[in-house]
Amino acid sequence: MLIDTHCHLDATEFDADRDHVVRSAFANGVSGIVVPAVARFNFDAVINLCQHYQNCVYALGVHPMYVARSSLDDLELLRTYVQNHQPVAIGEIGLDYFLTNPSTHPENIKLQTHFFIEQLKIAQAHDLPVILHVRHAIDDILKQLRKHKVKGGIAHAFNGSMQQAEQLIALGFKLGFGGAMTYPRALRIRALATQLPLEAIVLETDAPDIPPEWLGTAGRNSPAEVLKIAQVLADLRQVDVAQVLDITGANAIKIMPKLADLCTPVNALH
Repeated sequence: MLIDTHCHLDATEFDADRDHVVRSAFANGVSGIVVPAVARFNFDAVINLCQHYQNCVYALGVHPMYVARSSLDDLELLRTYVQNHQPVAIGEIGLDYFLTNPSTHPENIKLQTHFFIEQLKIAQAHDLPVILHVRHAIDDILKQLRKHKVKGGIAHAFNGSMQQAEQLIALGFKLGFGGAMTYPRALRIRALATQLPLEAIVLETDAPDIPPEWLGTAGRNSPAEVLKIAQVLADLRQVDVAQVLDITGANAIKIMPKLADLCTPVNALH
């Protein structure tokens, strides 16, 4: 089963041709697409989108890069939405130290951490997995995951060390690999994709972002590309792509069991 575990299908980049993008994805064998929210402004958008497109499911959360424009009241709103709308996961949540370095943006980091912890508590309360944004912040994320244990989830766009990977796996997480893995110079990511147990990996696009090598760094990524991304992973591991599809699909369903009911062969549009 081919599942794109991370796609921002509600992004404005898809406004002109979203129907075509979805049809193309399913025509290329995609069985399911997980659409994570990033802040309260798109909670309704991702819910409505996934109700319109079959085999699309949503996660709800406040992304660390959006906490500065969010209110603490948004956490209460998230609790209400999770109760009423039953997402497959809490996400996209986490910490980002790339644009907001702790030494230069301490107040933002403090706010990110508060939002992250409170959203982990929401995941605990509803027995939901989490979709993690972990850019340049994996050690601090691991620290919070040990304090606030959740039922696992996905470390999206993983680009850490083998030791960090093993610690996340021990906490019940799968690691997301996508377009970055397709670049020959991405030696660390490709080594991880080759050496980690296939049972620890899920596939993703992060569309419209992180385009694969064949689209170029300025290209628009789309969920249809996840099939070729799967082929790259199969080539790196020197296995048949069918094995990659079977195992990574099963991994996604293990993390988000609701996918098992929704990801069945259907038409892309109602």
